[in-house]
Amino acid sequence: MQFDTKIAVVIRADLQAWQKLNVASFLAGGIAAGFPECIGEPYEDASGTKYLSLIGQPILIYGADGPALSRALDRALSRNVTPAVYTEDMFATTHDVANREAVRAVQRTDLNLVGIAMRAERKVIDKIVDGLKFHT
Repeated sequence: MQFDTKIAVVIRADLQAWQKLNVASFLAGGIAAGFPECIGEPYEDASGTKYLSLIGQPILIYGADGPALSRALDRALSRNVTPAVYTEDMFATTHDVANREAVRAVQRTDLNLVGIAMRAERKVIDKIVDGLKFHT
């Protein structure tokens, strides 16, 4: 199925495995919160057990270094795409309020990004992630 929009997550490639999974999970939650229309219907198995809804389209995950993450953030913002962000400082916090404070304390150009996620028209996302490779 071809979607009009694309969801992209860009993760800093040098993170530990648990950090990558944590960042990707938080960022996907940001997409779900920002775009409730991308959430599908709840699931149910043949036994009648009910499960939560998921994002209803593929999420493409790219790997990048710090400068490439910053470049993707700049490209997103210049195209009026509001991304979800995760910074290295957020690994040291324990709750959402502290996460927001950690981001608010740093100028955008100085954010130590470890991941960003965004959803926009396919062609716009393609321009934002141009030059990045899928995460391995």
